[in-house]
Amino acid sequence: MDAKLQELCRQAHEDRIRVGMLDTDTKNRTLELAADALMAHEQEILEANAIDMERGRERNMPQGLLDRLKLDHDRLLGMADGLRQVAKLEDPIGEVMSMRKRPNGLIIGKVRVAIGVVGIIFEARPNVTSDAFGLCFKSGNCAILKGGSDAIHSNIAIVSAMQEALRRMNIPKGALSLIESTDRETTNAFMKMKDYVDLLIPRGGRGLIQSVVNNATIPVIETGTGNCHVYVDQFADQEMAVNIIKNAKTQRIGVCNACESIVVHRAIAKEFLPKLYAALKEYDVEMRGDSYAVECLGPDQPLVKDATEEDWGTEYLDYIMSVKIVDSLDEAVQYANEYAPEHLEINVEDPDALIPKLVNYGSLFIGQNTAEVFGDYASGTNHTLPTLRAARYTGGVWVGTFLKTCTHQSMTPEASAQIAPLVSRMAHGEGLSGHAAAADARK
Repeated sequence: MDAKLQELCRQAHEDRIRVGMLDTDTKNRTLELAADALMAHEQEILEANAIDMERGRERNMPQGLLDRLKLDHDRLLGMADGLRQVAKLEDPIGEVMSMRKRPNGLIIGKVRVAIGVVGIIFEARPNVTSDAFGLCFKSGNCAILKGGSDAIHSNIAIVSAMQEALRRMNIPKGALSLIESTDRETTNAFMKMKDYVDLLIPRGGRGLIQSVVNNATIPVIETGTGNCHVYVDQFADQEMAVNIIKNAKTQRIGVCNACESIVVHRAIAKEFLPKLYAALKEYDVEMRGDSYAVECLGPDQPLVKDATEEDWGTEYLDYIMSVKIVDSLDEAVQYANEYAPEHLEINVEDPDALIPKLVNYGSLFIGQNTAEVFGDYASGTNHTLPTLRAARYTGGVWVGTFLKTCTHQSMTPEASAQIAPLVSRMAHGEGLSGHAAAADARK
């Protein structure tokens, strides 16, 4: 066993109680200092990132993955702002979730406490390094981070900067650790540190997630993959749908909420798909469709190809998307659940009418005149970990459920107060008309 890894995990385990007992002001001040430290060490972080970028280009890393890996001033500023946003959130620790009295007089209550030590294994996305630390720390947990080897220099520089803030606040050393070894043996050993680590979260592609789920002896939260689908219903505003898909596919191809597949109702396919092709052609987006989709798009078009079975479940991270034709919304959801772990983005004319039908379908984003990426960012900052059982709705408002294990929803108390009645209405199958004003609650 790797002695350095074992000591790192042991230290976090030893410090977990002290970290879990930190008061809110101390945690918030530490997060603010960590944000300041990122910007104070901008030069070192960007120089380290330049090394990773150069190595990535030498290895012919795809453009989408290089985009994920890249840091610049604005992205580093976004990471720092993310930590500051987490500092402004309500502290989940100590929250009384319920309290009830039994007939015999016994009072039973539920109170939020920290998990302890949270390990997060993620791919070459340096921004996850600060996000993961911020969420774990605010919720009273020690974080052990294992980033991808392609971002190792960036991650070392980022963690070093944030650890400076921890030292200034006399925070226990085990609150934040980075596993610097890049070999697979160390990663596999980390997955089995059940004596020291309480929870493991993989954040990345399907291969990483399945590797952790299949090999870890530590309890795992299985997150969803980024194979996002957009469904265009027969009653959708086609111009709006074209704009939504163009934005979802071409804004940034390397992010996990980029659109990878579109699902179109058969009734509008012949009219709609040529419009979409024309809009995406300027970006050289290759469209891989089933037989009817290819017929509608035009089999002689240079960017149109026949899809294979593999295409339906592929997260391309490239200027490629699959096109599936369906006869109903039920078929669209069934298809997405099979190939995209219950992640489905829907553009419809009247989302309110679909709430009773879709509320229990799994992880859904139901949008009206809304960018697809809003499904991730509707809660404020993108600091919620996607799970296989999270429901999302936007139709001028955002409501939903996100797992609050090592995170707290990125919403202000005012926003929560406005959203609460909407959640109740949604749970009872009621529409959300008349509540559009809550759209600004996340600001």
